[in-house]
Amino acid sequence: MLRLRDDVERLVALDASRGGHNTLEQAALAGAGEALSLQGKSTTQRVRQRLYALASDFTATAAWSLIDAGQLDGAGRHLDRALTLAGLAQDSEMAMQVWNLRAMLARQRKRYPEAVAAAQAAQATAVVRRSPLHASLAQARVAVGLVHSGDSRAALRCLDRAEDALAKADPAGRRATWISFYGPAELYALTAIVHDVAGHPAEAEAASHRALAALPGSYRRNRAHTTARLALAQLHQDDVDQACATSGTVFTIMDGAPLPGRMRQLLGDFQRDLIARAPTARIAHEWSDRYRTEWSPS
Repeated sequence: MLRLRDDVERLVALDASRGGHNTLEQAALAGAGEALSLQGKSTTQRVRQRLYALASDFTATAAWSLIDAGQLDGAGRHLDRALTLAGLAQDSEMAMQVWNLRAMLARQRKRYPEAVAAAQAAQATAVVRRSPLHASLAQARVAVGLVHSGDSRAALRCLDRAEDALAKADPAGRRATWISFYGPAELYALTAIVHDVAGHPAEAEAASHRALAALPGSYRRNRAHTTARLALAQLHQDDVDQACATSGTVFTIMDGAPLPGRMRQLLGDFQRDLIARAPTARIAHEWSDRYRTEWSPS
């Protein structure tokens, strides 16, 4: 079982370096299958529940790999399975992970009421009631769903509660591998999204800068993604030259590594907004000509 837990951590590290891709999905599903195959050899309920929890973790990782890759069709099936396994494990930590991913998937599909409902389901898990860290993430995820649904005021209130909860979390406390990404930098990044969608691009730009300052150096993809969000906030203030320069650094940060699907989609949003705001500007067409082959799916 310890080896399987190490395998989960290895897959998280692989995701951090390469992002979501089919090899990661298949490796995660193989891990889930192995955990379930050990059920017949387990002798106690506690061991069986831990194996179900591991299988849920692996299956949620497979779902995340598809979400990050922008391959959304299969992610929902994996999340349904992961939630069932979390229930069999009676593990609220794993249930929280699944509902968090369900909220992300719904937002990418532009199913915003579902995104809010999934984030609220995450809020209802037992782990949220006992962990300020998990409570903060759940509040932030609700905020993102609400602002996309048009309720900016409620979204900003949720952000305030997320910030208050995170201030109570122990930064040195033990945490599950799946939530290791969450902290001040991620909350600032989500805050930037909420403010940008709410029509507050200056606040979004400031939050993006704070996120970049707080990000650990090893979080390259997070840095690239947050930089792309910063470029959008600058563009939404009609600072076209600065926005183009900022977005160009995304490719420098990634240093030739493949761009995950979510990042390509975000850069696609940037390009569409760029052309809409500056249809005759030479810099807009130069940006498209220079970077199209780098961010477009092959």
